[in-house]
Amino acid sequence: MTTIGMLHHRKDPTTVLKSYAFAAVAKVEGVDFFYFTPKSVNFTRKTILAQVYENGAWHEKECPFPDVIYNAGSPEKLAVSKDIIGKLRKEIPFTTNSIGNKWNVAKRLLAYKDFAKYIIPTEIIQKTETVHQHLAKYPTIAFKPIDGRKGKGIYFISKEGTSYTVKHNSTVTKYTKTQLDALLAQQLATGTFIVQPYIRSVTKSGLVFDFRLHVQKNGDGNWVVTTVYPRVAPAGSLIPNINNGGYTNYLEPFLQQEFAEQAYDLKRTLEHFSLSLARHLEHIQIQEFGELIDEIGVDVGLDQNMRLWIYEVNWRPGCPPTFYLELDVVKNTIRYAKYLADNKQVLAKARQAKRVHKAQQQEPLVTKPIAKSQVRPSDMPIIAITGSAGKTTTKAFLSSILRTKWSTFESKDYWNTTEHTKKHAMELANGYEAAVLEYGMAYKGVITEHCRILKPTMSIVTNVGLAHVGNFDGDVKQVALAKSELIQGMDQHGVLVINKDDFNSNYLTLKQFKGKIITVGIHSDADYRAYNVRYKEDGMAFKTKLRGKEISLFIPILGEHHVYNALNAIALADYLQFSPQEIKQGLVFKKPPRRLTLYHCKRAITLIDDTVHSHPQGVKAAIDVLSSIAKRRKVAIIGQMRELGDLREAEYKKVGEYITEQGIDIFITYGFRTEEMNAAAKAKGFNPKNMYHFTNKEQLHDLLEKIIKQGDTILIKGASKTNMFETVKFLADLYEGK
Repeated sequence: MTTIGMLHHRKDPTTVLKSYAFAAVAKVEGVDFFYFTPKSVNFTRKTILAQVYENGAWHEKECPFPDVIYNAGSPEKLAVSKDIIGKLRKEIPFTTNSIGNKWNVAKRLLAYKDFAKYIIPTEIIQKTETVHQHLAKYPTIAFKPIDGRKGKGIYFISKEGTSYTVKHNSTVTKYTKTQLDALLAQQLATGTFIVQPYIRSVTKSGLVFDFRLHVQKNGDGNWVVTTVYPRVAPAGSLIPNINNGGYTNYLEPFLQQEFAEQAYDLKRTLEHFSLSLARHLEHIQIQEFGELIDEIGVDVGLDQNMRLWIYEVNWRPGCPPTFYLELDVVKNTIRYAKYLADNKQVLAKARQAKRVHKAQQQEPLVTKPIAKSQVRPSDMPIIAITGSAGKTTTKAFLSSILRTKWSTFESKDYWNTTEHTKKHAMELANGYEAAVLEYGMAYKGVITEHCRILKPTMSIVTNVGLAHVGNFDGDVKQVALAKSELIQGMDQHGVLVINKDDFNSNYLTLKQFKGKIITVGIHSDADYRAYNVRYKEDGMAFKTKLRGKEISLFIPILGEHHVYNALNAIALADYLQFSPQEIKQGLVFKKPPRRLTLYHCKRAITLIDDTVHSHPQGVKAAIDVLSSIAKRRKVAIIGQMRELGDLREAEYKKVGEYITEQGIDIFITYGFRTEEMNAAAKAKGFNPKNMYHFTNKEQLHDLLEKIIKQGDTILIKGASKTNMFETVKFLADLYEGK
């Protein structure tokens, strides 16, 4: 039987509330458990004078060394016993290890790059002048202790004319510069402090909030989400921490209230982010220290552009009693401890990985490292993106790359009307170094108005397709002329990126443009060409050449058409002298919601959510993704395509034929006249027994509940106006994530 020892700095287990929970859960899980302090260890006899819970009370008992140790004490208070703990580590696996304070975690994440873009700029304060330097750059800053916990000791400082407003707890005080410097000096005398720009997340009613992401290892040694919940500050407070009067709520109703249509995708994003960050932090812990970690709490926020920021990462986070999750937390810890006791080779591999990593660090570099470019244009780049498809994803790729070095304004997803551009024009005076915007259009003259409001210095036309073609008498050449308004309205000596593989882009008006034209492509000999394009489990891998050297790249989104979107971003970023490493880092971006988003569900069922826009190009691209990733049956649910005008019948026919050509197993259409796709598929040889058409969503869902089988991959494709996302949510709830 496995024995777990809980190490703590307090001698009396009755003063440690969770010791009882551990003793109780251990008994249920069939595990022996005792509580001990470092001073109770006898290395000669290899025994511990421990506390064992029996018959309703704690009893002192001499026990053999445990199989595994759960380190539950304060690192600072256990530091006096570091020699004893060091000797224990050599003989017994520890389930958990400290990942360091706020500053150490931030430094490691910055050094290892992958999550660097989520880190708020942070600096240790050596002198009060550092605070004033930050106040010159940011409207409000946070001045906080480096080892602070539970939101204590934080000062929020802003400058108003010659005076300063300081908010601490619920108290707001006005200071002169002399008074502020005295306050700062007083605090710095008590310990080490850091300074950060204050990035706040605010509810619709004006209350500050953040999200706590709590993740743990389970009994199989895998990371799982224990809980994600919002924490909301009381009115007038800037700190949502529950110990400072904040309150919490269940995640889903909060997201529905604050984010409406984005709620479901945001929930998935938070869960995916928490697991990805946990794996990454453990990778760093293994590389640097040869240690494993089993539990973290991450506090994150969303700024006004819906960008995710890491506020801080906590080792062994608390759990709000309102959710009754204490036993879940303990259960995961006990089961993981048993897993570690039974699989000691896992720790041995971690220690070996550290030795290999350190040895590699000591080897001389055989290639010259790429220098981080310090060059930026003298004028702020205003980058506008238009096209029939790919605007939002191209914008997201490019913004993510630019943020590796510059403060970048990115328009919100789908904020691409002229009214939105007017708002953007007013926001660009807030210290940004670049702007990336979508210029949408459904009619002639709209893009001209965009350019009148805000003239781009650089532009991208992703492609010219059939989106909105019904508003142009079914003539794609007229669509191209409307897209060409961007070329005519931008800086005529600027930079333009176009798709060389897109036949309809030949109709763009380029003759009068005097600037630089850059081409991208996969199948053509373009300026920036992707080759060796391959589907991976969670995205696309490909190669291209930057500055004459081949580079391998990955994007976390599926579909060859998204490689074009990445190439658009790569082309401009390279022109702006971003290094290959910065480009590679930026391509691992925050994917726009509901754009070929994968949901892995129970029974090995995979959902492909592509329910934002729907036009012939996009439908075929989504079908390609379905065909490429499905391991068993391929199910395509295709909704109505709008604004095709007189081309509707011909384009629906092409989709039906393409469904047959791609070997789709089950074909379902939804919406007015979409049965025309079914008829075309049948005429092409598709088995009518595997084909369905609905105009009633409840009937569609009833069918899906009957016909979906284990291992199916299901594409749901449709425009947002047809509410196809309801079908995604129905299936995701029916086969809740694995």
